[in-house]
Amino acid sequence: MAYKVRFVNYPRQYQQHKKEFDAVFEEIMSGGDFILRRHLEEFEQRIASYVGTKHAIGVNTGTDALYLSARAIGFAPGDEVITVAHTFVATVGAIVQCGAKPVLVDVTDDFNMDVNQIEAAITPKTRGIIPVHLNGHACRMDKIMEIVEKYRLKMIEDAAQALGAEFRGKRCASFGDTGIFSFYPAKVLGTAGDGGLVCTNDDGLARKIRAFRDNGRVESVDVVECFGWCTRLDNLHAAILNMKFNYFEQWIKRRREIARMYDDGLSGISGLLLPPRSDGDYFDVYQNYVIRCKRRDELFAHLQKSGVEVLVSWRVPMHKQKALGLDHFELPVTERISAEVISLPMYPELTNEEVEFVIKAVKDFFH
Repeated sequence: MAYKVRFVNYPRQYQQHKKEFDAVFEEIMSGGDFILRRHLEEFEQRIASYVGTKHAIGVNTGTDALYLSARAIGFAPGDEVITVAHTFVATVGAIVQCGAKPVLVDVTDDFNMDVNQIEAAITPKTRGIIPVHLNGHACRMDKIMEIVEKYRLKMIEDAAQALGAEFRGKRCASFGDTGIFSFYPAKVLGTAGDGGLVCTNDDGLARKIRAFRDNGRVESVDVVECFGWCTRLDNLHAAILNMKFNYFEQWIKRRREIARMYDDGLSGISGLLLPPRSDGDYFDVYQNYVIRCKRRDELFAHLQKSGVEVLVSWRVPMHKQKALGLDHFELPVTERISAEVISLPMYPELTNEEVEFVIKAVKDFFH
């Protein structure tokens, strides 16, 4: 199908910044700087400074950022780790891959962890918690931090969708023992493939994760400190991200402008729920703009037919995925959300005319 409005338009961003993208590629290729070079170090330093942590460690994917964090913290068989089901499978996968047991709590209508359910899920085996800042909207970190400190839990922030998002002026990924980001192409800051990063203020964790990402090596190729993996953020990706980061604040501003257009254009429609507004304690970066409708599948088909490319995340809740063995959890809000959500196009290269086209297509369904 030829869409009039794409869900994400990668070629458009490339065309708008073609000279800079091409210059980055030429610099890396002509210099032969491919693995653990200065471009990666510069990018890591910029992200650490931006987020407000001592360390930032580039790795191959957001999935690896979660897993290496869990291994470095020491989640192990016999441990329980609390998280949510309304997230990408990698969040829970990091717990399982360490041999620990995931304990799932429900979410609220902002799509994030219901903080009022956390304490009831804690047992003597509870070792940690992984809150997920979904769609560029932070979790209720004041309450979560109270619980973490009270029960002495370890925390990984899954901020894969939340680079730049804040709770009470503090940026996501700076609250926990570690915080992770994904640089998958569709993210607020995405590369031309896969990429991830771990932020931390803990020197010991930072060293472990640096060792894990490079087969146990940190300062010398001749000294192996432990068994590890090969999961480095490639220098080419780091250089691309470094270039794109120059526009990051501008892109967030544009995403917020688009979100306001959606808010204003779609408010007051009976049968349509809009995402929470970014105000008060929250600064949202709108990784996604997610609407809810009880007639979701009909609306989805209508928008696709109208020429608007949309996405559903996730039609089958994770605890209902038969292969994962998580169906003993009762998560009614997660199940309701999964049956109602649609993500509208949201990226800084969208034109106002395209946003208005999307708004009209949604309105046409309800009238």
